[in-house]
Amino acid sequence: MAQQQTALEDRAAQGTARPDSAVVRDALGVGVAVGLSGFAFGVTSAGSGLGLLQTCVLSLLVFTGASQFALVGALAAGGSPFTAAAGAFFLGVRNAFYGLRLSQVLALPRALRPFAAQWVIDETTAVTLAQRDRHGARLGFTVTGLSLYVLWNLTTLLGALGARAIGDTDAWGLDAAGPAVFLALLAPMLRTTTERAVAGLAVLLGLGLLPVLPAGVPVLVAALAAPLALLAERRFTGRGGDGTPDPAPLPGDSEEDR
Repeated sequence: MAQQQTALEDRAAQGTARPDSAVVRDALGVGVAVGLSGFAFGVTSAGSGLGLLQTCVLSLLVFTGASQFALVGALAAGGSPFTAAAGAFFLGVRNAFYGLRLSQVLALPRALRPFAAQWVIDETTAVTLAQRDRHGARLGFTVTGLSLYVLWNLTTLLGALGARAIGDTDAWGLDAAGPAVFLALLAPMLRTTTERAVAGLAVLLGLGLLPVLPAGVPVLVAALAAPLALLAERRFTGRGGDGTPDPAPLPGDSEEDR
């Protein structure tokens, strides 16, 4: 964290900061593109049986798309509120780690940190860390967070109202809108073999256990995909940090030579 903070200061000192217009353009692009998917959440939530007020409060207070979709998806499948909330909680834990990183980069006044914490999500983190100086990081975080929060909540309301107007969302196939949007957002982030392996194993665990476990529980079990894939990668690549097995010791080598 300290190294990243120093890097931001060094870039600013060298005059390599991006123009504010470029930061705002990129931040708005992310905010608008992702914010529109709140419509899918509103439809999915209404289709799962939640009321209009419940749906809107979820977006206002929770404001993390993956967790919201996981919650209403588990409820729609007949899961208990406890398992649904547990799955949503574990998906949202990552935002706490984002917050630890962003606190060093943004260095906001203490009075603003509780309010900024509401906007610490995948998209604001990505835009913030892409900037080259602290001013750009703060601007990117603010514009992304504000535009996404406003648009996400507005489209959630419209989606919930629209679902009530059209009646049975399952008949229109709109119950699949939430998972489809989530996969569309996730797919471009899977860049390495390990990340793809984790995603593929999570899908196998989640779908494979649906017939035998209560609704909501397969999502929790699918979280085991990450440690399992990392363990398999470690065994496959050996203990060498560069992805190659450690060389075998030569005859006569002492313990210190090894």
